Amino acid sequence: MPTITPSPAPSPARRRAARRTAAAALVCAALTAPLAVAAPAHADDVKPTKSKAPAPPAAMSAVGGDLLAKPGTQVRLKDGAPKLPKGLSARSWIVSDPESGDVLAAHNAHWPLPPASTLKMLFADTLLPKFPKTEQHKVEPEDLEGMGEGSSLVGIKEHQTYSVHDLWLGVFLRSGNDAVHTLASMNHGVEQTVRDMQAHADELNAHDTHVVTPDGYDAKGQVSSAYDLSLFARSGLQNADFREYCSTAYAQFPGEAKKGKKRPAFGIQNTNRLLTGAFGMKPYKGIAGVKNGNTTNAGSTFTGVAQRGDKVLLVTVMNPAKKDLNEVYKETAALFDWGFAARDEVEPVGRLVGPKSEEGDAGKHSAGKPHGKSAAHLAATESDGSRSGAWAALGIAGGALIVLGGVAFAVHRRWPLPELVRRRGR
Repeated sequence: MPTITPSPAPSPARRRAARRTAAAALVCAALTAPLAVAAPAHADDVKPTKSKAPAPPAAMSAVGGDLLAKPGTQVRLKDGAPKLPKGLSARSWIVSDPESGDVLAAHNAHWPLPPASTLKMLFADTLLPKFPKTEQHKVEPEDLEGMGEGSSLVGIKEHQTYSVHDLWLGVFLRSGNDAVHTLASMNHGVEQTVRDMQAHADELNAHDTHVVTPDGYDAKGQVSSAYDLSLFARSGLQNADFREYCSTAYAQFPGEAKKGKKRPAFGIQNTNRLLTGAFGMKPYKGIAGVKNGNTTNAGSTFTGVAQRGDKVLLVTVMNPAKKDLNEVYKETAALFDWGFAARDEVEPVGRLVGPKSEEGDAGKHSAGKPHGKSAAHLAATESDGSRSGAWAALGIAGGALIVLGGVAFAVHRRWPLPELVRRRGR
């Protein structure tokens, strides 16, 4: 076995030198440590953090049926019925028949969420009857005050005159907040318009909706739901002007008039990609409107109406988790395809109710609604022209009483959509 010779003990001088060296190293480390912590790491070294998606309320409004008050997906497939599309990522969606009112399937239908520009459907349904389309309005600077930063615009200029028809094209095709604010100014201002919209939402039994802005721009407490947005679309489609504007793909908009010269015009295109086929989307066969939206808080939102043969469907999709450029349109198209295939192969999970003038206050019969306050009011608190025949019941299916959610409503009314909405396949 080899002999191990121990090392001699260090001298006192060497021990003192070693201690001085160690102390200096500690001081150096202490001085440089904060700088090392503050230095940014390379992007490849940082793992992205995923924010937890919010959960829907445990109990939502039961307007339209008790199943619609439950979180998650609600569908009642008959034997052999096609299954729902795979990969749906929206926080909320609903497929309904706007004529019979049947809700074919839904996912968190009454979840109050930021609506973005789909709220413009309520704006239009509220204000369209108030001004003849031939009326002219000269835009003053105060008409355009109060628009949110980064608002979508159609290009309205101060001190220029526009017809009401022009302004509505700006609202529907370009989602122009400048056109919305101009029309709101004609209606005695934004505050009055917001009150009118809220009153109309209440009349439509849209109790998930709390209106803060007329244009749908992100605002504290402003919410609606897939169910309510479908009610707004259904009501608006009874109006011929609404149908015309929401189904128009392209139009000319007045430019800036100059003295002694013919006023120019420029082309505008509808931001509804299922209507125009923009950004890589194909136009959806039978599409006839209605409105899309996109903001930071709302994500992408969309309500569409389409017709195949004698079937008409409404689909609303709110805030897909997948952030593909066209995701809201892809999920809408998939739900349209399913709805047309499954229309006669499912039992309804609820229905779109009529307005108070027909059925009374449906919110009073809502099992999932907190007593005394609507879900929309709670969400807001917690989140710190003529319409002649618009409400008329144009036919009765069987004349039978129906019961949904344990509540008997008057009759199962039908809302046949006029022929203009039944567009040829594209």
